Amino acid sequence: MPSSEAVTGARGGLFGAGGRFKGGTDPIMEKFNESISFDKRMWDQDIRGSVAYAKAIVMAGIITEEEGNLLVEGLGKVSQEWSTGTFAIKPGDEDIHTANERRLTEIIGPVAGKLHTGRSRNDQVATDTRLWTVEAEREILKDIATFLTVGAEFASEHMDILMAGYTHLQPAQPIRFSHWLMSHLAAVMRDADRLQSMIPRANMCPLGSGALAGNAFGVDR
Repeated sequence: MPSSEAVTGARGGLFGAGGRFKGGTDPIMEKFNESISFDKRMWDQDIRGSVAYAKAIVMAGIITEEEGNLLVEGLGKVSQEWSTGTFAIKPGDEDIHTANERRLTEIIGPVAGKLHTGRSRNDQVATDTRLWTVEAEREILKDIATFLTVGAEFASEHMDILMAGYTHLQPAQPIRFSHWLMSHLAAVMRDADRLQSMIPRANMCPLGSGALAGNAFGVDR
């Protein structure tokens, strides 16, 4: 287990030893700048993206196979902590990416720093967000499908019920309750179509794009 001194500042930064500014950030700024309180929901996507990138930089010859295996094994342990609810968020974990990297460094040591070779938090954030969005959309579509099925069955069971149809806030003509219900379900179906069409657009892989315009390490994206 590496010492706490070796773990501190693994990513580097503007503050502290080696940084442009002396001393630490103001607690108010840390609170303003943090996103771990809500992006921790993407812990699984972040770890899976890191596993994929670890394998990619092994293939590119950037790190050895042994180092790659150590990274994947360590990330598996981090994932286990999240899934069992034992992962401890600490001061300085401003987002899910720094939290996972900090814990990975604590588990396997300095090799964890090699995981960021040719990778930026920019493409890491974009990858995690896209993975989470696609998976969330698919879960919502499952719920919509259940809602539509139940609604259609309920309408079918009550086809004989009549009700007043309104227009301009006044009774206009008699309609079936089932028809009225299905008219609302049709709108939900259109919502589902729009949500479905978003998946191919979101399901793109920015991993390996680096901070702006790729990297020079020959990573196979």
